Amino acid sequence: MARSAPRAPAAGTVPFSEIAPLFHEFRHTAFRLETRRGYASDRNSSKWERWKWGADISAEPDNAWRENVREQTAQGKRLERVRLVDQPLTEGQQFLLASGLSNLVAGEDIRNLPRAQASRLGLPEYDFWLFDSRLVARFVFAEDDTTLGVILSEDPTEVAFACQVRDAAWHHATPTADFSGRLGGLEPQ
Repeated sequence: MARSAPRAPAAGTVPFSEIAPLFHEFRHTAFRLETRRGYASDRNSSKWERWKWGADISAEPDNAWRENVREQTAQGKRLERVRLVDQPLTEGQQFLLASGLSNLVAGEDIRNLPRAQASRLGLPEYDFWLFDSRLVARFVFAEDDTTLGVILSEDPTEVAFACQVRDAAWHHATPTADFSGRLGGLEPQ
C-alpha cells in the first residue's frame, strides 16, 4: 500500500456521498486517519468565516454528523479519529481542533499525533476511513485539498495495513481534550 495519496481520481474512485450510509450501518467501529494540513470543505464553510472573525465554534448547535455520532455511540459503537498535526499547528489544524470539540461532546473520540512522530512510526500520508476492520475508504484529493472521492477496498492486505496504522496511531496519539489544554487558545493567528 502506498504511503501517499493519489492526486487525481483513480480508477475505482467513487463520490464520498456513496459511503455516507456506512456511518449508520457500521457494526462496531469507524476509524478515520486525517493527514492533511487543511481541507477545502472547511475553508469554504461559513463556520470557517465565523472562526476567522473570532467566534467560539466549539459549542455549535447539533448537525446531522453529531446527531448520528450520538445515535451510534448510544448503541455502543465507536467513532474514532486521529489527526496528524504540525508543530506549530497550521491554520486548518487550529480550526479542526476548535471545531472538533463539539464532536467530542457528541461522543466521537478524537486524538492528535505530531506529524514527525507519525513519520517515525511509518504511518501513511493519506486520509482514510476504516469500517469494522473490514473496509477501507481511502480519500483522493485535488491539489487545493478538495475531496475528489474515495477508493474502497476490502483487500485483506490493505485492510490489515489500515488496522495496523489505526493501532499505532491510536496508541501514540493524545486525546484532544488533553492536547488542546496544552495549547491554550485556539483562535486563528
